[in-house]
Amino acid sequence: MKKWAYFLLFLFLNFAALALGGLFTKAGVASDWYQDLNKAPWTPPGWVFGAAWTFLMLCYSVFLAFLFQNTENRVKFWAIYALQWIFNVAWNPLFFALHLTQWAMFDLLALFSMILFTFRFAHSMLLWQKLFLLPYALWIIVAMSLNSFVILMN
Repeated sequence: MKKWAYFLLFLFLNFAALALGGLFTKAGVASDWYQDLNKAPWTPPGWVFGAAWTFLMLCYSVFLAFLFQNTENRVKFWAIYALQWIFNVAWNPLFFALHLTQWAMFDLLALFSMILFTFRFAHSMLLWQKLFLLPYALWIIVAMSLNSFVILMN
């Protein structure tokens, strides 16, 4: 399979994770619960989240296509990816549907750990391609700061 086909596969899987997570948000951002929260002053407007996740999943899919094509241990690759995928999906229902903000924070910490683990897994196989993972890691740091503010101020 060619690199672009792997890219399309991971693009589909990554956007499926976002869509699945979105199904569990219930009213999400529009809910009274979320609107009444004390949110961080640096919370971006709602449209930024959609644009950011689109950009992040494009970059992440490029990274995964390179990594998948260069890895010899496909079982380990799929295990790492599956955990990351699950943590990515789980945040929305934890935060928006169940209002379990502390569990949502643990989920973000686990997701960030998986991103770091993925970076380490790719370390010897990829060089400049690892830069495609950087926006995802930085966004999760922002998400952790926003989630932490909600926990501390509500």
